[in-house]
Amino acid sequence: MPDPQKDIIRLRKEIAEHDRLYYKDALPEIDDQAYDRLKVELAELEAAMPEFNSDTSPTQSVGDDRLDAFESYRHRKPMLSLDNTYNTDELIDFGQRLYKRFPGKSLTYLVEPKIDGVAVSLTYEYGKLIRAVSRGNGVEGDDITPNVRGIRGLPESIANAPETLEVRGEIYMRHSEFERINSEREAQGQALYANPRNLAAGTIKLLDAAEARNRQLDIVLYGIGACEPRNYFTAQSEIQENLKNWHFPVLEKYWLANGIEDAWKCIEELDRIRPKFTYPTDGAVVKLDDFMLQEEAGYTSKAPRWAIAYKFEAEREETLLKEISLQIGRTGVVTPVAILEPVQLAGTTVSRATLHNEDEIQRKDIRAGDTVLVQKAGEIIPQILSVNLDKRPADSQPFSFEKHLKTLGLEAEREPSQAAWRIISKDDPIRQQRSLQHFASRACMDIENLGTAVIEQIVARGLVKNLADLYSLTEAQLLDLDKFAEKSAKNLISALEVSKRRELWQLIHGLGIPHVGKQSAKDLEAKFNSLEAIASATEESLEAIDGIGSIMAQSIHAWFADVDNRILIEQLKAHGLNLNSARQEDGTGILAGKTVVLTGSLPTLSRDEATQMIEAAGGRTSSSVSKKTDFVLAGEATGTKYVKAKKLKVSILDERAFRELLK
Repeated sequence: MPDPQKDIIRLRKEIAEHDRLYYKDALPEIDDQAYDRLKVELAELEAAMPEFNSDTSPTQSVGDDRLDAFESYRHRKPMLSLDNTYNTDELIDFGQRLYKRFPGKSLTYLVEPKIDGVAVSLTYEYGKLIRAVSRGNGVEGDDITPNVRGIRGLPESIANAPETLEVRGEIYMRHSEFERINSEREAQGQALYANPRNLAAGTIKLLDAAEARNRQLDIVLYGIGACEPRNYFTAQSEIQENLKNWHFPVLEKYWLANGIEDAWKCIEELDRIRPKFTYPTDGAVVKLDDFMLQEEAGYTSKAPRWAIAYKFEAEREETLLKEISLQIGRTGVVTPVAILEPVQLAGTTVSRATLHNEDEIQRKDIRAGDTVLVQKAGEIIPQILSVNLDKRPADSQPFSFEKHLKTLGLEAEREPSQAAWRIISKDDPIRQQRSLQHFASRACMDIENLGTAVIEQIVARGLVKNLADLYSLTEAQLLDLDKFAEKSAKNLISALEVSKRRELWQLIHGLGIPHVGKQSAKDLEAKFNSLEAIASATEESLEAIDGIGSIMAQSIHAWFADVDNRILIEQLKAHGLNLNSARQEDGTGILAGKTVVLTGSLPTLSRDEATQMIEAAGGRTSSSVSKKTDFVLAGEATGTKYVKAKKLKVSILDERAFRELLK
């Protein structure tokens, strides 16, 4: 017998987990429509059982994108979510409710594209940009100012502006940039990002501002939050014109509609033209234009009563799944990919879809030869929603990951605690290629002229089997390769020689230790100062480092415990690669052994420049203030880190004092 209370508890827990994946991890597992259905189901149960209602229910609040690594700031005016619908009748009902609220009045609506991006609020004081904050929980969000300042087209100052102005909009990534990044990851055998929105959300929360700038983000502004003086604007449409005059990146098109039926016609036009927009859209936002009417209509606990989002149905098509292909990453992880009969979706031809892992294939019982339903709602990499069992061939067989690997002659095993299969043999040529591509990439050893075509040749000819073999290559061997002349051979040998002097963290990152990325590599260098010290570290000492959890600590410890990897380190050492930290090698830097936390915007230094100066002086940076913090380097518009530093009596430096200290 159904138990409504248990269903309410289950749905709240399930929605909370999806909120975490979407807002904090930028890795949603379900589409917007499926998520909205869960919230509707929960709302209906709560309405039927009011005794189980709670202010903390997902139906009474917005999601929360705040991360511990960032400072939080309170919005002057809350950033609420919008009620939404996929149904035309519900849109008309929204209009009818407002008509009853304002009888006899002619209601004008502003209809805007709903952008599938990351919400942001920019604060300008006396015309100068002082802070950029994420939506957070609607009341307060994360300070992401350094990353937002790197977005092209965003004015640092505006003329003839109110004293205080919160400008609101969406950060997004263009499809072309998304495809560029995924192409690079595919060449390195890395997992591909699912869609531009997820990648934009992850990028804007990177702790390394320089890395964020390497991924080109865009922004579009369309609204305001707090404004002083309060009566500066009288209508929503007036905001659009002012933003345009202030040279903000603005909406490509918006409509003024006389009544809700006219608003629906505008939405239909938007749906026809939106494929031409530079930003991804997943619906329309309909708002009362008049600010006085907005104030009279009021708000619920999480949304305005004077606005609604109409969401377009995700585009779906059936097509044939011709085969399930396996892709090998740099660490040997095997990722399944569906090869599809090409089908048109959202204006592009789709011929591939990621299948994530073995468990995903088994859960949906996906097989080669199946007719599958493919969805692409602004997704560049589509997803397979389901299988049409009525069209399944009579001789169809379940897909066996293990058998398929054996058929391909690949030795692999499934990791006990994960859904991933990993190639065992380090001699597998594809795994060798992926490992070398990662090692040579800009984020690692930055070896110029060592591209994919060269790597494929040196692996195929048996010239290079591991990373150390690169440094044994000769000009004569390179001249034997296709399209190699004397100059290109000399250039590659020279680039290999230069790479020996790269910083330690670049080598650590380039080794391809599972779960270790760029920031983790920097943290390891800062803590241990040498590769040998990392190799000798216990799991406990590794896990004690901020940002390195138990899974990563186990992975690092296991990697260095492998005999082949220890031999590799000795070979790299013999070739003269830098295995020690140049920053704290002699322990004489003015900040040797010191931890510095940065907060606020510095007058002349970017966060990345300040970090480089700290590291060059032997120090390390941290994202959070604790009793172990030695200094806090504070600029303008500081927040919770500054307050905590004062409370813990940590030394606080401004930029001038910081420069004096380094002298």
